[in-house]
Amino acid sequence: MGKFNLKDEQDFEKVRTDAETFYATIGETHCPYFNEKISFNAPGLKHLKFKSDKVARSHTEQYARLKLLAFAPQVISLSRTVQGIWHTKHFERIRMHSRTDTVLKLVSYYEFIAVLENVRVKVIVKQVDDGEKFFWSIIPYWKIDSINSRRVLHSGNPESD
Repeated sequence: MGKFNLKDEQDFEKVRTDAETFYATIGETHCPYFNEKISFNAPGLKHLKFKSDKVARSHTEQYARLKLLAFAPQVISLSRTVQGIWHTKHFERIRMHSRTDTVLKLVSYYEFIAVLENVRVKVIVKQVDDGEKFFWSIIPYWKIDSINSRRVLHSGNPESD
């Protein structure tokens, strides 16, 4: 069994609590590729736990991402090259005039891949329009497809990965 595989529910709760505490202490980190700060805000942590609004990730998937979370600031602060850029339009929840609206916005995702402590991860940074760049996700770089036992890197959709 790998070190990022969920063992039991108690282990999940401990990893979740530790990751949330750690996430609250990060704030932001400098990225040499952009030469600017990348913030670690609430949407990034929410995305580690939920695929979309009201659709939670499985505990197994959350566990792997939360366990890897400590690598995210390191990957961003060490990255001088980007491995992928994806531009798309996506409906984003925007707070305007004392209410929340869903508006179609231009969204950019930047992928940074690194191997730290023999662990290969992909970190996604998200930018909505020309707004601030923020941590969006950390993905175990590979997993095994249970149907045909082949390695799957990711689905190709950074919004849900």
